[in-house]
Amino acid sequence: MAYITFDRETLVNLSDSLKKEYLEVAPNGAFATQSVVGMNTRKYHGLYITPQVQKDDEQHLLLSSLDEVVLCQESVCHLGMHKYPNQVYEPKGYAYLRSFAIDPVPTFTYRIGNTLLQKQLLFLSGTNHLVIKYTVLETIDKIDLQLQPFLAFRNVHHLCRRNDAINTQTLPAENGRAFQLYQGYTPLYIQASKAVKYYEEGDWYYNINYPEEEERGYDASEDLYVAGYFETTLRTGDSLYVSVGITPIDTATLAKAYEKQLKQTAPRTNFDECLTYAASQFVVKNNNKTAVVAGYPWFGRWGRDTFISLPGLTLACNNPKQCEEVINTMLSELNGALFPNIGSDEGAAYNSVDAPLWFFHALQCYAEYTKPKGLWKKYGKQLADILNGFRSGTIYNIHMEDSGLIYAGAEGKALTWMDAVVGNTPVTPRIGMPVEINALWYNAVMFSIELARLDGDKDFVAEWQPIAEKIAVSFKETFWSKEKGYLADCVNGTYKDWSIRPNMIYAVSLPYAVISEKVGALVLETVKHHLLTPRGLRTLSPIAEEYKGRCAGDQATRDYAYHQGTIWPWLLEAFVEGYLKIHQKSGLELAKRIYAEFEDTMFEHGVGSVSEIYDGEPPFEARGTIAQAWSVAALLRIRQFIQTYEIK
Repeated sequence: MAYITFDRETLVNLSDSLKKEYLEVAPNGAFATQSVVGMNTRKYHGLYITPQVQKDDEQHLLLSSLDEVVLCQESVCHLGMHKYPNQVYEPKGYAYLRSFAIDPVPTFTYRIGNTLLQKQLLFLSGTNHLVIKYTVLETIDKIDLQLQPFLAFRNVHHLCRRNDAINTQTLPAENGRAFQLYQGYTPLYIQASKAVKYYEEGDWYYNINYPEEEERGYDASEDLYVAGYFETTLRTGDSLYVSVGITPIDTATLAKAYEKQLKQTAPRTNFDECLTYAASQFVVKNNNKTAVVAGYPWFGRWGRDTFISLPGLTLACNNPKQCEEVINTMLSELNGALFPNIGSDEGAAYNSVDAPLWFFHALQCYAEYTKPKGLWKKYGKQLADILNGFRSGTIYNIHMEDSGLIYAGAEGKALTWMDAVVGNTPVTPRIGMPVEINALWYNAVMFSIELARLDGDKDFVAEWQPIAEKIAVSFKETFWSKEKGYLADCVNGTYKDWSIRPNMIYAVSLPYAVISEKVGALVLETVKHHLLTPRGLRTLSPIAEEYKGRCAGDQATRDYAYHQGTIWPWLLEAFVEGYLKIHQKSGLELAKRIYAEFEDTMFEHGVGSVSEIYDGEPPFEARGTIAQAWSVAALLRIRQFIQTYEIK
């Protein structure tokens, strides 16, 4: 039996099965994601979602679903599934579903009377083609299989309505058809491994409902267009391979290409393998640029998330080459002292004070892993440019104070990772000197000094060594309270925010820790007591008046909770790293427990991956994206820490 598998009893319980979602990703970032019963519960769900570079370089949903209809023994059985208003499900394809498994790819098994039909999904490596394999495992005589493409052709963040602007004409393609509903889009090719009949239909399906969007307070219904359907006949043992892509494919190669790719697909037979596989889904390559997708199904590339997750996604998976490729891609977009947080070129937003500082940490991890020579010669100019930019000052009032500490912030802007904004007002503005920014700043300066010293750049060392020493002294004077036993979260003039938040952990965990081990041990205990849960660290202690233990409701309600108690798994990386630094091998028991407790998540929200956030209170329900880069990366780093300390 496959490691990730759900039986009929689980699948027919829609309150459970509709909350479980699978994800498959192509090397270029195209992806497929649905609930495990094959119904789309989000506007972000679909069988074929792909970047449309020529339009806006964002993800677009082209094929919402490919609904199967099986005709056998004088019966007509619809295997698709859609939800309509008033809790109407039509058709009810889940009634035929006997199992869903990842073995090693998403596999649906349907029982239709005497017929057993299997469906598997796989992206071909080196292309953006999704191949769906249908196999008749058993039947009495034969079946006729019909395939109905539900087309959307829209940005994933938008919804489709019936309109007269669509192009209803289809184009012939080898063993299939090509669809192009609107100008500016690439055609969508649906082709089969053998000749199939195509029948024109030209129908709109109205008010298809997405319950997850409804629950999140968004517009939740859309109209989808079905231009026609394909039909073929299959007998016991027959397989039909159907390719979906934005370029045509040689259908004679489909079966061989699929089976070859299946043999090369990494296994997902245990927790460790699932995490490693999940990591590979976030690193995508387009136009010779390698980038990190922050989270599926709605995030794109984020500068901050890229550098935070990079060591876990690449180095913890023994892929330093991929790490270097991402670093070089990001450096090509460095603008002064800042990296784009979101967007690119004219649409880039540089509203992240920490992205450049996390870049130093990512490069630091890369250096530790590869131990290369000449890093200062290769990257020294960019490192110095960032440090000098922070020192002299850049946009959003980011600058170095006389104390050596970094001040950042402007009204209406949220520049740290706690970036939720409601009505143009940050929920946690943190204007001033945030604790983790200054811990990262100290680490960045010290790492740069280390590289410069190794390369004999005495002038740089002489210039920045006194600043590093000043930072260390100022940091303790500014953030530490002996009476409270922990660090302030943010300081602005005489105001100090003593909210108990996880950001202080970076003063302990980073390679160049800015506080002593004695102070670090006290910080760890505070974080452990107030913030540690089985799913990550809370963003605020439950004793705080502003604490919110549940992140649900409309966008404003969720944003108010996002960093006010909601649990984030990615913060565990720093907690475990700091805990092991202080406690050494005696801290392994806790580290192993933290890691092992996440195995249950493989069967929850995004099956085989780790979600973005969790409620701050039991049962710690998964929220946000179904697969988040820095959540997966954190666990891979924790696994790496455990392995390192076990052999010490």
